[in-house]
Amino acid sequence: MARVEAVLFVADTALTAKKIAQLATLADVAEAKRLVDQLNVAYDSDDSAFRIERVASGFRLLTKPLFSFWLGKLHQRQAELKLTPPALETLAIVAYRQPITRADIEKIRRVQCADMLKQLMERGLVRIGGEDDSLGRPFLYETTRQFLELFGLRGLEALPMAESLRKPKATLAVANESEDAESDQSSPAADAPGISE
Repeated sequence: MARVEAVLFVADTALTAKKIAQLATLADVAEAKRLVDQLNVAYDSDDSAFRIERVASGFRLLTKPLFSFWLGKLHQRQAELKLTPPALETLAIVAYRQPITRADIEKIRRVQCADMLKQLMERGLVRIGGEDDSLGRPFLYETTRQFLELFGLRGLEALPMAESLRKPKATLAVANESEDAESDQSSPAADAPGISE
C-alpha cells in the first residue's frame, strides 16, 4: 500500500491501474485496484484530508474539496486556474459539442473565438482532434485528458446535464437543415410568385 501511495503522491497526472501496478511493482491490475480501495478505506477511517479519485482514465491522489480554500491560499491556484467568462463559455461549448469546428463555436457564441481557442490550447484544455470533411477541411476541436483531470471528471458523460446538452451529430444536422429551410422560405425570392432559382 505504501508503494501505491508513494507513486500516486509524486505523479503529476492520473495514472491507470496498469501504470500503478508497473511503477509499484505489483502482481497485476487487480491488485493495484484492490490497494487503491484499501487506501481509501484507510483515509476515510483516519478522517484524512486525502482521497484517491478516479479521474480521466486513471487514479489520482487528491485532497478533499473541504480543504481547497486553504490550499488555494498556499499555492495561489485561483489566479492560475481562473478562466475568463468568454474562455469558460468557449470551453463549455467544446466540451458539450465536441468534436466541433471554430465556425460552429462562433455560430453558437455569435462572436469570434480564435483567441479563446488559442488560450485554451495553451493551457492544455483543448486540442485539435482532426479535420472536418466540409469545404476547406477546418480543424475539429475537442477537450483533452487534462481537462477531465482538472475538473475531476471520469469522462464526458460525467459533465453536468450531459444527456440534455450533448446533441448527437445527427440531431445537429437535422436542426441545421430545418434552419436552412426556414431561411429559404423567409427570403423575398421564395415569396415572389413566378420567380424560381
